[in-house]
Amino acid sequence: MNQLPSALDPKAGITLGKVIDLLLDAICVVDAHGRYVFVSAAFEHIFGYTPEEIIGRSMIELVHPDDRERTLQAANEIMAGQPKPHFQNRYVRKDGRIVHIMWSATWSEADGMRIAVARDITELKRAELMQVALHAISEAAHSAEDLLALFRHIHLIIGKLLPARNFFVALYDGKKDELSFPYFVDEHDVAPSPSKLDSGTPSAEVIRSGQALLITPGTQVVLPEQVGPIIGRDSLDWLGVPLGTQRGIIGALVVQSYSGDVRYTEKDMALLQFVSTQVAAAIERKQTETWLQYVARHDQLTSLPNRELFHERLHTALVNARQSDQRLSVLYIDLDRFKLVNDSFGHDIGDLLLCQVAERISRCVRVSDTVGRIGGDEFVVLINGIDLPEHAMAIAEKIRAAFDSPFELAGHRLQVSSSIGIAMHPAHGSEEKQLMRHADDAMYNAKRQGGNRWLMTAEPLPQESPQISLQS
Repeated sequence: MNQLPSALDPKAGITLGKVIDLLLDAICVVDAHGRYVFVSAAFEHIFGYTPEEIIGRSMIELVHPDDRERTLQAANEIMAGQPKPHFQNRYVRKDGRIVHIMWSATWSEADGMRIAVARDITELKRAELMQVALHAISEAAHSAEDLLALFRHIHLIIGKLLPARNFFVALYDGKKDELSFPYFVDEHDVAPSPSKLDSGTPSAEVIRSGQALLITPGTQVVLPEQVGPIIGRDSLDWLGVPLGTQRGIIGALVVQSYSGDVRYTEKDMALLQFVSTQVAAAIERKQTETWLQYVARHDQLTSLPNRELFHERLHTALVNARQSDQRLSVLYIDLDRFKLVNDSFGHDIGDLLLCQVAERISRCVRVSDTVGRIGGDEFVVLINGIDLPEHAMAIAEKIRAAFDSPFELAGHRLQVSSSIGIAMHPAHGSEEKQLMRHADDAMYNAKRQGGNRWLMTAEPLPQESPQISLQS
Protein backbone atom coordinates (compact mmCIF):
# COMPACT_ATOMS: atom_id res chain seq x y z
CA MET A 1 0.00 0.00 0.00
CA ASN A 2 1.99 3.00 -1.23
CA GLN A 3 -0.56 4.77 -3.45
CA LEU A 4 -3.37 7.09 -2.56
CA PRO A 5 -6.16 6.72 -5.17
CA SER A 6 -7.87 10.02 -4.40
CA ALA A 7 -7.44 12.76 -7.03
CA LEU A 8 -7.90 16.47 -7.33
CA ASP A 9 -10.09 18.19 -9.89
CA PRO A 10 -9.21 16.53 -13.25
CA LYS A 11 -8.86 19.97 -14.80
CA ALA A 12 -5.89 20.63 -12.54
CA GLY A 13 -3.97 17.87 -14.26
CA ILE A 14 -2.34 16.63 -11.01
CA THR A 15 -3.26 13.80 -8.69
CA LEU A 16 -3.33 13.96 -4.91
CA GLY A 17 -0.59 11.33 -4.80
CA LYS A 18 1.68 13.52 -6.92
CA VAL A 19 1.03 16.50 -4.66
CA ILE A 20 1.93 14.41 -1.62
CA ASP A 21 5.13 13.22 -3.24
CA LEU A 22 6.15 16.80 -4.04
CA LEU A 23 5.98 17.80 -0.37
CA LEU A 24 9.30 18.30 1.41
CA ASP A 25 7.81 16.86 4.60
CA ALA A 26 7.19 13.11 4.70
CA ILE A 27 3.70 11.72 5.19
CA CYS A 28 3.59 8.40 6.99
CA VAL A 29 0.74 6.00 7.77
CA VAL A 30 1.30 3.39 10.47
CA ASP A 31 -1.13 0.64 11.50
CA ALA A 32 -2.21 -0.23 15.03
CA HIS A 33 0.76 -2.63 15.34
CA GLY A 34 3.21 0.17 14.55
CA ARG A 35 4.10 -0.99 11.02
CA TYR A 36 4.43 1.33 8.07
CA VAL A 37 1.67 0.93 5.45
CA PHE A 38 2.40 4.10 3.46
CA VAL A 39 5.19 6.67 3.17
CA SER A 40 5.50 9.55 0.72
CA ALA A 41 8.50 10.17 -1.53
CA ALA A 42 10.09 12.62 0.94
CA PHE A 43 10.56 9.71 3.36
CA GLU A 44 13.55 8.48 1.35
CA HIS A 45 15.20 11.93 1.39
CA ILE A 46 14.77 12.29 5.17
CA PHE A 47 15.36 8.71 6.37
CA GLY A 48 17.31 7.12 3.51
CA TYR A 49 14.89 4.23 2.90
CA THR A 50 12.78 3.78 -0.22
CA PRO A 51 9.05 3.05 0.24
CA GLU A 52 9.66 -0.54 -0.89
CA GLU A 53 12.31 -1.00 1.83
CA ILE A 54 10.16 0.38 4.63
CA ILE A 55 6.60 -0.83 4.04
CA GLY A 56 5.79 -3.56 6.57
CA ARG A 57 8.66 -2.68 8.91
CA SER A 58 8.11 -1.59 12.49
CA MET A 59 8.30 2.15 13.03
CA ILE A 60 10.17 1.81 16.32
CA GLU A 61 13.13 0.04 14.64
CA LEU A 62 14.23 3.33 13.10
CA VAL A 63 13.89 5.39 16.27
CA HIS A 64 17.10 6.25 18.14
CA PRO A 65 17.47 3.76 21.04
CA ASP A 66 17.49 6.53 23.64
CA ASP A 67 14.17 7.91 22.34
CA ARG A 68 12.23 4.67 21.89
CA GLU A 69 10.51 4.55 25.27
CA ARG A 70 9.00 8.02 25.07
CA THR A 71 8.16 7.52 21.38
CA LEU A 72 6.10 4.42 22.22
CA GLN A 73 4.43 6.34 25.02
CA ALA A 74 3.53 9.15 22.60
CA ALA A 75 2.18 6.60 20.07
CA ASN A 76 -0.10 5.11 22.73
CA GLU A 77 -1.38 8.56 23.64
CA ILE A 78 -2.09 9.34 19.97
CA MET A 79 -4.07 6.09 19.56
CA ALA A 80 -5.96 7.02 22.73
CA GLY A 81 -7.22 10.14 20.99
CA GLN A 82 -4.56 12.71 21.95
CA PRO A 83 -3.06 14.28 18.78
CA LYS A 84 0.60 15.33 18.91
CA PRO A 85 1.21 18.43 16.76
CA HIS A 86 4.85 19.07 17.76
CA PHE A 87 6.38 15.81 19.03
CA GLN A 88 10.18 15.62 18.55
CA ASN A 89 12.50 12.63 18.55
CA ARG A 90 15.57 11.24 16.80
CA TYR A 91 15.81 8.61 14.09
CA VAL A 92 18.74 6.66 12.72
CA ARG A 93 18.97 6.97 8.95
CA LYS A 94 19.85 4.06 6.71
CA ASP A 95 23.41 5.43 6.45
CA GLY A 96 23.73 5.57 10.26
CA ARG A 97 23.38 9.33 10.61
CA ILE A 98 21.08 10.77 13.27
CA VAL A 99 18.18 12.99 12.18
CA HIS A 100 15.96 15.10 14.43
CA ILE A 101 12.28 14.91 13.47
CA MET A 102 9.27 16.97 14.45
CA TRP A 103 6.01 15.05 14.04
CA SER A 104 2.42 16.18 13.64
CA ALA A 105 0.42 13.02 14.26
CA THR A 106 -3.16 11.95 14.80
CA TRP A 107 -5.20 8.72 14.97
CA SER A 108 -7.92 7.69 12.51
CA GLU A 109 -10.29 5.51 14.48
CA ALA A 110 -12.27 4.59 11.38
CA ASP A 111 -9.19 3.32 9.52
CA GLY A 112 -7.25 2.07 12.54
CA MET A 113 -4.27 4.04 11.30
CA ARG A 114 -1.87 6.60 12.70
CA ILE A 115 -1.30 9.43 10.22
CA ALA A 116 1.73 11.67 10.69
CA VAL A 117 3.73 14.35 8.95
CA ALA A 118 7.50 14.28 9.57
CA ARG A 119 9.66 17.39 9.24
CA ASP A 120 13.46 17.17 9.32
CA ILE A 121 14.63 19.75 11.88
CA THR A 122 18.17 18.43 12.18
CA GLU A 123 19.90 21.65 11.12
CA LEU A 124 17.68 23.79 13.33
CA LYS A 125 18.22 21.43 16.25
CA ARG A 126 21.93 21.35 15.59
CA ALA A 127 22.16 25.15 15.75
CA GLU A 128 20.13 25.22 18.97
CA LEU A 129 22.20 22.45 20.53
CA MET A 130 25.46 24.17 19.61
CA GLN A 131 24.48 27.32 21.45
CA VAL A 132 23.23 25.31 24.43
CA ALA A 133 26.47 23.29 24.38
CA LEU A 134 28.68 26.39 24.44
CA HIS A 135 26.79 27.74 27.44
CA ALA A 136 26.90 24.35 29.20
CA ILE A 137 30.66 24.02 28.64
CA SER A 138 31.22 27.48 30.09
CA GLU A 139 29.09 26.57 33.11
CA ALA A 140 30.95 23.29 33.57
CA ALA A 141 34.31 25.09 33.54
CA HIS A 142 33.17 27.10 36.57
CA SER A 143 31.21 24.45 38.46
CA ALA A 144 33.25 21.25 38.01
CA GLU A 145 35.26 20.34 41.11
CA ASP A 146 38.19 18.96 39.17
CA LEU A 147 39.33 17.89 35.72
CA LEU A 148 37.65 14.48 35.89
CA ALA A 149 34.32 16.08 36.76
CA LEU A 150 34.81 18.53 33.88
CA PHE A 151 35.51 15.66 31.46
CA ARG A 152 32.31 13.92 32.55
CA HIS A 153 30.33 17.12 31.96
CA ILE A 154 31.92 17.54 28.51
CA HIS A 155 31.08 13.93 27.62
CA LEU A 156 27.42 14.48 28.49
CA ILE A 157 27.32 17.76 26.55
CA ILE A 158 28.89 16.29 23.42
CA GLY A 159 26.61 13.26 23.73
CA LYS A 160 23.66 15.61 23.11
CA LEU A 161 25.26 16.88 19.91
CA LEU A 162 26.30 13.57 18.33
CA PRO A 163 26.65 9.90 19.28
CA ALA A 164 29.40 9.69 21.91
CA ARG A 165 29.11 6.25 23.48
CA ASN A 166 32.82 5.78 22.80
CA PHE A 167 34.54 9.03 23.74
CA PHE A 168 37.90 10.04 25.11
CA VAL A 169 40.06 13.05 25.88
CA ALA A 170 43.75 12.94 25.02
CA LEU A 171 46.03 15.55 26.63
CA TYR A 172 49.58 16.37 25.64
CA ASP A 173 52.27 17.59 28.05
CA GLY A 174 54.97 19.19 25.90
CA LYS A 175 57.49 19.41 28.75
CA LYS A 176 57.36 15.67 29.31
CA ASP A 177 56.54 14.83 25.68
CA GLU A 178 53.74 12.68 27.10
CA LEU A 179 50.37 11.93 25.56
CA SER A 180 47.92 10.72 28.23
CA PHE A 181 44.27 9.71 28.29
CA PRO A 182 42.76 11.09 31.52
CA TYR A 183 39.20 10.37 30.39
CA PHE A 184 38.45 7.27 28.33
CA VAL A 185 35.01 5.69 27.91
CA ASP A 186 34.81 2.78 25.48
CA GLU A 187 32.66 -0.29 24.91
CA HIS A 188 35.63 -2.59 24.32
CA ASP A 189 38.94 -1.07 25.45
CA VAL A 190 40.54 0.45 28.53
CA ALA A 191 42.54 3.66 28.45
CA PRO A 192 45.90 3.29 26.67
CA SER A 193 49.11 3.85 28.58
CA PRO A 194 50.80 7.26 28.23
CA SER A 195 52.96 7.52 25.12
CA LYS A 196 55.19 9.89 23.16
CA LEU A 197 53.76 12.25 20.56
CA ASP A 198 55.56 10.31 17.84
CA SER A 199 53.74 7.12 18.86
CA GLY A 200 51.99 7.04 15.49
CA THR A 201 48.41 6.87 16.78
CA PRO A 202 45.63 8.86 15.08
CA SER A 203 45.06 10.95 18.23
CA ALA A 204 48.78 11.79 18.31
CA GLU A 205 48.58 12.83 14.65
CA VAL A 206 45.63 15.13 15.37
CA ILE A 207 47.66 16.85 18.09
CA ARG A 208 50.87 16.93 16.06
CA SER A 209 49.24 18.34 12.92
CA GLY A 210 46.58 20.48 14.61
CA GLN A 211 44.09 19.16 12.03
CA ALA A 212 40.81 17.30 12.54
CA LEU A 213 40.76 13.73 11.29
CA LEU A 214 37.82 11.58 10.15
CA ILE A 215 38.55 7.95 9.31
CA THR A 216 35.71 5.90 7.82
CA PRO A 217 35.54 2.97 5.37
CA GLY A 218 34.07 5.33 2.76
CA THR A 219 36.57 8.18 3.05
CA GLN A 220 39.90 8.33 1.29
CA VAL A 221 42.24 9.61 4.00
CA VAL A 222 45.95 9.78 3.21
CA LEU A 223 47.75 9.47 6.55
CA PRO A 224 51.43 10.21 7.11
CA GLU A 225 53.66 7.13 7.08
CA GLN A 226 54.32 7.38 10.82
CA VAL A 227 50.62 7.03 11.66
CA GLY A 228 49.86 3.44 12.60
CA PRO A 229 46.60 1.65 13.35
CA ILE A 230 44.14 2.62 16.05
CA ILE A 231 45.16 1.29 19.47
CA GLY A 232 42.85 -1.46 20.71
CA ARG A 233 39.93 -2.80 18.75
CA ASP A 234 39.56 -1.32 15.26
CA SER A 235 36.66 1.08 15.06
CA LEU A 236 34.43 1.51 12.01
CA ASP A 237 34.43 5.31 12.22
CA TRP A 238 37.03 7.41 14.08
CA LEU A 239 36.68 11.17 14.51
CA GLY A 240 39.18 13.37 16.34
CA VAL A 241 39.59 17.14 16.59
CA PRO A 242 42.43 19.12 18.18
CA LEU A 243 42.03 21.15 21.36
CA GLY A 244 43.66 24.45 20.52
CA THR A 245 44.47 27.29 22.91
CA GLN A 246 46.57 30.43 22.71
CA ARG A 247 49.57 28.44 23.90
CA GLY A 248 49.09 25.76 21.25
CA ILE A 249 47.45 22.35 20.91
CA ILE A 250 46.90 20.80 24.34
CA GLY A 251 45.11 17.61 23.29
CA ALA A 252 42.28 16.11 21.28
CA LEU A 253 38.62 15.11 21.56
CA VAL A 254 37.80 11.76 19.98
CA VAL A 255 34.60 9.81 19.28
CA GLN A 256 34.48 6.44 17.57
CA SER A 257 31.95 3.77 16.61
CA TYR A 258 32.20 0.03 16.13
CA SER A 259 29.03 -0.66 14.11
CA GLY A 260 26.99 0.73 11.26
CA ASP A 261 24.36 1.97 13.70
CA VAL A 262 26.50 5.05 14.32
CA ARG A 263 28.37 6.76 11.49
CA TYR A 264 30.24 10.06 11.51
CA THR A 265 30.31 12.63 8.70
CA GLU A 266 31.97 15.91 7.78
CA LYS A 267 29.07 17.68 9.50
CA ASP A 268 29.86 15.86 12.74
CA MET A 269 33.50 16.87 12.38
CA ALA A 270 32.51 20.52 11.88
CA LEU A 271 30.24 20.31 14.91
CA LEU A 272 32.94 18.83 17.13
CA GLN A 273 35.42 21.43 15.89
CA PHE A 274 32.94 24.19 16.71
CA VAL A 275 32.77 23.23 20.40
CA SER A 276 36.42 22.16 20.70
CA THR A 277 37.68 25.73 21.18
CA GLN A 278 35.33 26.23 24.12
CA VAL A 279 36.24 22.80 25.52
CA ALA A 280 39.96 23.59 25.22
CA ALA A 281 39.47 26.88 27.07
CA ALA A 282 37.51 25.10 29.82
CA ILE A 283 40.19 22.42 30.23
CA GLU A 284 42.98 25.00 30.29
CA ARG A 285 41.10 27.03 32.89
CA LYS A 286 40.57 23.98 35.10
CA GLN A 287 44.21 22.92 34.66
CA THR A 288 45.31 26.36 35.83
CA GLU A 289 42.97 26.24 38.82
CA THR A 290 44.19 22.74 39.70
CA TRP A 291 47.81 23.82 39.44
CA LEU A 292 47.27 26.90 41.61
CA GLN A 293 45.50 24.79 44.22
CA TYR A 294 48.35 22.27 44.10
CA VAL A 295 51.03 24.96 44.43
CA ALA A 296 49.21 26.51 47.38
CA ARG A 297 49.21 23.20 49.26
CA HIS A 298 52.53 21.63 48.23
CA ASP A 299 56.18 22.43 48.73
CA GLN A 300 57.48 23.86 45.46
CA LEU A 301 60.91 22.25 45.79
CA THR A 302 59.99 18.65 46.68
CA SER A 303 56.30 18.59 45.64
CA LEU A 304 55.48 17.13 49.06
CA PRO A 305 52.44 18.37 51.01
CA ASN A 306 53.29 21.61 52.80
CA ARG A 307 52.55 22.52 56.41
CA GLU A 308 48.93 23.50 55.71
CA LEU A 309 48.05 20.33 53.82
CA PHE A 310 49.90 18.09 56.28
CA HIS A 311 48.02 19.56 59.25
CA GLU A 312 44.73 19.20 57.36
CA ARG A 313 45.42 15.51 56.76
CA LEU A 314 46.55 15.03 60.35
CA HIS A 315 43.34 16.63 61.59
CA THR A 316 41.23 14.35 59.39
CA ALA A 317 43.25 11.29 60.42
CA LEU A 318 42.75 12.09 64.12
CA VAL A 319 39.00 12.44 63.66
CA ASN A 320 38.85 9.07 61.90
CA ALA A 321 41.15 7.45 64.46
CA ARG A 322 38.96 8.59 67.35
CA GLN A 323 35.81 7.34 65.64
CA SER A 324 37.28 3.94 64.78
CA ASP A 325 39.43 3.58 67.93
CA GLN A 326 42.64 3.24 65.92
CA ARG A 327 46.22 4.35 66.46
CA LEU A 328 48.32 6.61 64.28
CA SER A 329 51.83 7.94 64.49
CA VAL A 330 53.65 11.16 63.64
CA LEU A 331 57.35 11.12 62.77
CA TYR A 332 59.34 14.37 62.89
CA ILE A 333 62.54 14.20 60.81
CA ASP A 334 65.42 16.66 60.74
CA LEU A 335 68.65 16.30 58.76
CA ASP A 336 71.86 16.27 60.77
CA ARG A 337 74.26 19.16 59.99
CA PHE A 338 72.30 20.29 56.93
CA LYS A 339 73.57 23.86 57.37
CA LEU A 340 77.11 22.54 56.78
CA VAL A 341 75.99 21.21 53.37
CA ASN A 342 74.62 24.60 52.34
CA ASP A 343 77.68 26.45 53.64
CA SER A 344 80.16 24.06 51.99
CA PHE A 345 78.50 23.28 48.65
CA GLY A 346 75.91 26.02 48.13
CA HIS A 347 72.13 26.16 48.20
CA ASP A 348 71.72 24.50 44.80
CA ILE A 349 73.33 21.31 46.13
CA GLY A 350 71.30 21.69 49.31
CA ASP A 351 68.11 21.83 47.25
CA LEU A 352 69.12 18.70 45.33
CA LEU A 353 69.75 16.96 48.63
CA LEU A 354 66.30 17.91 49.96
CA CYS A 355 64.65 16.52 46.81
CA GLN A 356 66.47 13.20 47.13
CA VAL A 357 65.67 13.05 50.84
CA ALA A 358 61.99 13.51 50.02
CA GLU A 359 62.18 10.61 47.54
CA ARG A 360 63.94 8.28 49.99
CA ILE A 361 61.47 8.99 52.79
CA SER A 362 58.50 8.52 50.47
CA ARG A 363 59.79 5.11 49.41
CA CYS A 364 59.77 3.99 53.05
CA VAL A 365 56.04 4.49 53.65
CA ARG A 366 52.73 3.42 52.10
CA VAL A 367 50.74 5.38 49.56
CA SER A 368 48.07 5.87 52.23
CA ASP A 369 50.56 7.64 54.51
CA THR A 370 51.59 11.28 54.14
CA VAL A 371 55.11 12.69 53.88
CA GLY A 372 55.34 16.47 54.20
CA ARG A 373 58.00 19.15 54.25
CA ILE A 374 57.19 21.88 56.73
CA GLY A 375 60.26 24.06 56.27
CA GLY A 376 64.02 24.01 55.78
CA ASP A 377 65.31 20.49 56.34
CA GLU A 378 62.35 19.42 58.46
CA PHE A 379 60.09 16.62 57.23
CA VAL A 380 57.07 14.99 58.87
CA VAL A 381 55.37 11.67 58.28
CA LEU A 382 51.79 10.71 59.15
CA ILE A 383 51.32 6.94 59.47
CA ASN A 384 47.72 5.75 59.63
CA GLY A 385 46.43 2.50 61.09
CA ILE A 386 49.37 1.62 63.33
CA ASP A 387 48.61 -1.44 65.45
CA LEU A 388 51.62 -1.26 67.78
CA PRO A 389 54.28 1.32 68.69
CA GLU A 390 56.84 -1.16 67.41
CA HIS A 391 55.42 -0.74 63.91
CA ALA A 392 56.10 3.00 64.00
CA MET A 393 59.60 2.29 65.30
CA ALA A 394 60.22 -0.11 62.41
CA ILE A 395 59.23 2.56 59.87
CA ALA A 396 61.44 5.12 61.63
CA GLU A 397 64.38 2.70 61.45
CA LYS A 398 63.66 2.06 57.78
CA ILE A 399 63.82 5.81 57.12
CA ARG A 400 67.00 6.20 59.17
CA ALA A 401 68.65 3.34 57.30
CA ALA A 402 67.60 4.86 53.94
CA PHE A 403 70.17 7.61 54.63
CA ASP A 404 73.04 5.13 54.97
CA SER A 405 73.73 5.20 51.24
CA PRO A 406 75.58 8.33 50.07
CA PHE A 407 73.70 10.98 48.08
CA GLU A 408 75.00 11.60 44.53
CA LEU A 409 74.47 15.32 43.89
CA ALA A 410 75.82 16.93 40.70
CA GLY A 411 79.23 15.33 41.01
CA HIS A 412 79.32 15.50 44.80
CA ARG A 413 79.04 12.43 46.99
CA LEU A 414 77.58 13.36 50.39
CA GLN A 415 76.87 11.30 53.48
CA VAL A 416 73.95 12.74 55.47
CA SER A 417 72.07 11.28 58.42
CA SER A 418 68.82 12.17 60.15
CA SER A 419 67.29 12.50 63.62
CA ILE A 420 63.74 11.22 64.02
CA GLY A 421 61.19 11.75 66.78
CA ILE A 422 58.10 9.54 67.16
CA ALA A 423 54.76 10.31 68.81
CA MET A 424 51.70 8.03 68.97
CA HIS A 425 47.98 8.66 69.15
CA PRO A 426 46.35 8.19 71.61
CA ALA A 427 49.26 7.40 73.95
CA HIS A 428 50.96 10.78 73.55
CA GLY A 429 47.96 12.99 72.90
CA SER A 430 44.74 13.32 70.96
CA GLU A 431 45.28 16.76 69.42
CA GLU A 432 47.48 17.87 66.53
CA LYS A 433 49.61 20.30 68.56
CA GLN A 434 50.28 17.72 71.27
CA LEU A 435 51.46 15.07 68.82
CA MET A 436 53.59 17.50 66.84
CA ARG A 437 55.23 18.84 70.01
CA HIS A 438 55.92 15.33 71.27
CA ALA A 439 57.49 14.26 67.98
CA ASP A 440 59.47 17.51 67.75
CA ASP A 441 60.84 17.13 71.29
CA ALA A 442 61.76 13.50 70.66
CA MET A 443 63.57 14.54 67.46
CA TYR A 444 65.63 17.14 69.31
CA ASN A 445 66.51 14.59 72.00
CA ALA A 446 67.72 12.25 69.26
CA LYS A 447 69.83 15.08 67.82
CA ARG A 448 71.32 15.87 71.27
CA GLN A 449 72.39 12.23 71.54
CA GLY A 450 74.46 12.55 68.38
CA GLY A 451 71.87 12.18 65.63
CA ASN A 452 71.50 9.34 63.13
CA ARG A 453 68.89 7.74 65.38
CA TRP A 454 65.21 7.74 66.24
CA LEU A 455 63.53 8.15 69.62
CA MET A 456 59.99 7.50 70.83
CA THR A 457 58.67 10.28 73.06
CA ALA A 458 58.73 9.27 76.72
CA GLU A 459 55.40 10.46 78.14
CA PRO A 460 52.42 12.63 77.22
CA LEU A 461 52.49 16.37 77.67
CA PRO A 462 50.16 17.98 80.22
CA GLN A 463 46.83 19.16 78.82
CA GLU A 464 47.83 22.82 79.24
CA SER A 465 51.27 24.34 78.99
CA PRO A 466 52.19 27.76 80.46
CA GLN A 467 52.31 30.62 77.98
CA ILE A 468 55.74 32.16 77.48
CA SER A 469 55.96 35.81 76.45
CA LEU A 470 59.09 37.10 74.69
CA GLN A 471 59.74 40.82 74.72
CA SER A 472 62.58 42.77 73.23
